[in-house]
Amino acid sequence: MTIVHLLRHGEVYNPDGVLYGRLPGFRLSVLGVRQAEAAAAWFAARDIAYLACSPLQRARETAAPVAAAVGLQIAIDDRLIEAGNEFEGQPVAGGKGLLTNPSYWKYFRNPLRPSWGEPYDEIADRVMAAIRSARDQADGREAVCVSHQLPVVMAARRAQGLRLFHDPRRRRCGLASVTSLTFDGDIITRVQYAEPAADLPAGTGAGA
Repeated sequence: MTIVHLLRHGEVYNPDGVLYGRLPGFRLSVLGVRQAEAAAAWFAARDIAYLACSPLQRARETAAPVAAAVGLQIAIDDRLIEAGNEFEGQPVAGGKGLLTNPSYWKYFRNPLRPSWGEPYDEIADRVMAAIRSARDQADGREAVCVSHQLPVVMAARRAQGLRLFHDPRRRRCGLASVTSLTFDGDIITRVQYAEPAADLPAGTGAGA
């Protein structure tokens, strides 16, 4: 058995409510750092043999305490990057104002794909490829891949045989949460979910 854990990054410092996507320069908030440390403590007791990470700053900062806790170097894997999005850089984090601005309506012509960003199936394909690489590196032990909400959700839904189109409001992928895929050879036999930072107070991303 090999387990690949998908760790979502911690809270980001984002006082302007920007949909930051793949933009550089978005770091963890103070709470986000604490969330990353809580995740690191959770992984410290596990048999982690490989650690990969999205190239974005918030993911790297989340991976850093995990690397220290398990004694591993971080492998940067571009396949774990955030999903591309047409609204990147706009003050629409959390969906604020998306449906009330007529200039945005053209992006909603096909929500099944979706038309406002990277296709769901392409996200699932690349993240699953990264997961399989991590599985091979861990080979009978455990691996951690630090990524972002939508890539993690797409991989989990693909692993469970669910349709990729979904209601974003019902995603189960909290900040610094862990979605774990258990492999028996090439077959995924179990998908589990944990929130190591659940006991920390909720944040807004507005504080440093």
